[in-house]
Amino acid sequence: MIELYTAATPNGHKVSIALEELDLPYDMHVLSLSDNEQKQPWYLALNPNGRIPTIVDRANDNFTVFESGAILIYLAEKTGQLLSSDPKERSRSLQWLMFQMGGIGPMMGQANVWYRYWNETYQPAIDRYQNEVKRLFGVLDSHLKGRQFLTNELSIADIANWAWVRIYDWSGIDIKPFPHLQRWVERLDERPAFQRGINQPAAEYEQEDKATSFVKGARNMLTK
Repeated sequence: MIELYTAATPNGHKVSIALEELDLPYDMHVLSLSDNEQKQPWYLALNPNGRIPTIVDRANDNFTVFESGAILIYLAEKTGQLLSSDPKERSRSLQWLMFQMGGIGPMMGQANVWYRYWNETYQPAIDRYQNEVKRLFGVLDSHLKGRQFLTNELSIADIANWAWVRIYDWSGIDIKPFPHLQRWVERLDERPAFQRGINQPAAEYEQEDKATSFVKGARNMLTK
């Protein structure tokens, strides 16, 4: 049994998607980020960085792993799935995983902050991060031309990038100029495990009646 400490964010959904794809049993604990539950002492004992997600592998002496990319690698290695044993193919998957960790996630996260959450409109910051997201989308779009996945088969790299790219609209980005990327997003969206994963837990920003309160909570969290 895997204990998953998470919240309804792309980083949290990376892990729940992987767990669903790997068909691993897990027990989910949802943290309230707006209430700063991730900063409580009991959670910091698991994850010193005070972020989600974190897993505890009860079947491996309660081994704890934090940082979403590290968790994906751990789960792939634990099961022998979603990460090729071929050294070159493995490296390609890890390269695209790091592309998400160092680029897609941080840039879309900043675009979300300035476009959605900041109390004042500061257009230079919005333009800066939205333009960088578009550049990164262009990299993915070019790479995905004629490809089903980022590497030769579905891997943790696809899961990590998809969990973020799929919320392009929340960052104020139009995906239509990136047709290969759009097809990839739609193709992975058809996978039952991906659909289950993004609802563990379901994101309030994707629910029309809860989106406004979610933004309010995000703004409150930023001030803390």
